[in-house]
Amino acid sequence: MKFIKSVFAEMKAVTWPTARQTRRDTFTVIMTSIIFAIYFAAVDWVINMIFQAFLY
Repeated sequence: MKFIKSVFAEMKAVTWPTARQTRRDTFTVIMTSIIFAIYFAAVDWVINMIFQAFLY
């Protein structure tokens, strides 16, 4: 029970982000994911082209 009480006390002390901060952070994560996906797709395509040039 002591643990549960301490958890509730700690949760009251937490400073939660505002809706604006949450939107900004979500946008940052989505854009970073898209950029990395494009980068890895391009690298994969280049490596694939190199292997095809050597194998065929």
